[in-house]
Amino acid sequence: MGQPVKSTSILIYKIIAVLSFLVLLGVQFFLVYNTYKLKDEHYFYAEKQLIKQVYSRDIRNDKVYPGGQKIIDSFIHKNMRRLEFLYKNDPAAFNLQRQKICDSLFRALRASSPMDTVFAKILKENHLKHDLQYRLVIKTLSITFSGSNYIILFQNGHRLPLLHSSYIIPEGASVSGNLANLNMKNQVTSITVSAPDAYSYQITFQLYVDSPNRTWAILSLMKPTFALSFFSLLAVMIIYFFTFRNWLRQKKLAEMKSDFVNSITHEFHTPLATIMVANKSLQNERILEKKENIAPLTDIISRQTSRLKTIFSQVLDITVMNNATLKKESYYLGDLLEEILLDYRLTLTSKNVEIKLDKIPDDFLVLLDKFWFTTTILNLLENAIKYNSAPVKKIRIHAEQDKKMIQLSISDNGIGMSQKTIRHIFEKFYRSKNKSTEDVNGLGLGLFYVKQCILAHGWTLDVESKEGRGTQFIIMMPKG
Repeated sequence: MGQPVKSTSILIYKIIAVLSFLVLLGVQFFLVYNTYKLKDEHYFYAEKQLIKQVYSRDIRNDKVYPGGQKIIDSFIHKNMRRLEFLYKNDPAAFNLQRQKICDSLFRALRASSPMDTVFAKILKENHLKHDLQYRLVIKTLSITFSGSNYIILFQNGHRLPLLHSSYIIPEGASVSGNLANLNMKNQVTSITVSAPDAYSYQITFQLYVDSPNRTWAILSLMKPTFALSFFSLLAVMIIYFFTFRNWLRQKKLAEMKSDFVNSITHEFHTPLATIMVANKSLQNERILEKKENIAPLTDIISRQTSRLKTIFSQVLDITVMNNATLKKESYYLGDLLEEILLDYRLTLTSKNVEIKLDKIPDDFLVLLDKFWFTTTILNLLENAIKYNSAPVKKIRIHAEQDKKMIQLSISDNGIGMSQKTIRHIFEKFYRSKNKSTEDVNGLGLGLFYVKQCILAHGWTLDVESKEGRGTQFIIMMPKG
């Protein structure tokens, strides 16, 4: 049950971290978006005020654009009396007539518009951007017969079928310019002109100015903001990554130390208990009466004492291995392996172990430290037997060479390992936790020694394994 609980705990931490990061990301997005909105509202503000000032000056005694009042007056005043008659006597005819007058008026204003020249002059004289675009729009046009009550001839949003769609837009009747997106942000001015006289008119017209690349221009201005936001998020992610990784390492180390204490306690307890039982038996007078009973008991004590010594050596060798100075000599690989196996077979108590050493040619010469190489081979043999549930535990040792390297492989028919386990087997105190290994005793140091020995010699070590099908360790050694 321990492993699922640990996995769940780590998953919870990851979920909390991801949610926290998403919250941070949301806050950053909110701040950046608000910054964009603020810059969008204030973008081009000074330039708009300047254009408004110059434009208002140019049409001070005029309407819409320089010369526009004369055109408007010519259409409105000459049709005023007829419009009054129709308004009072024939509303349908009035509606038709006002559309005809507005259409003719707007077409005349568009045909005579000098705004392209006026706008270009404003940009040039005030050193403004040449890519700016504008749109001049008439929003409403009304007339009064009494001087107080205004009657609408045209208003944006009203459907007038006789007005051509080429110049009618949602904001009103387009007089000049080609700016596409019109809104309050790029509205430079909105002017309403009227006279408190009978038979006069009231007109509202608006000027819009903007850059066609407004969005990209604002985003360009926000580059420092984007960069700061990005690097702050990146810094948080990096800090979190290293913090979480270090926490996992510390957590793993703490678990390994706990497992190590539990394992070594068990390893020490077994031989100590055996020694105590044997010693107590030696104190029994009935057993001492027969001398043949003494030798087996002393042998037990000797073997268990040797076992304790081995365990102590394994623990102490952690620091010795790290600082070991190898005493390398040349050995014939075949002879050395036969010597190691001869001694090792004497210690085997199980009869269901088969160790096969393939014939190794006599010229396989290797430069190595005999003590540490022997330790490496013995640890690999111990693992091949411990992690093996086959009826007959088979181990094969094979060597071959090319021009520069000798490849030594030790393979078994044991329980095998997953790729996840292989990534950790050389770590100090690491022991795989699954059903097939839970009954195997050990300190998690054997393969750690193997890896340290390989590194100290400057060799390479590969592992090939499949769960349920065995494992193969391959050592690559330079010929020496």
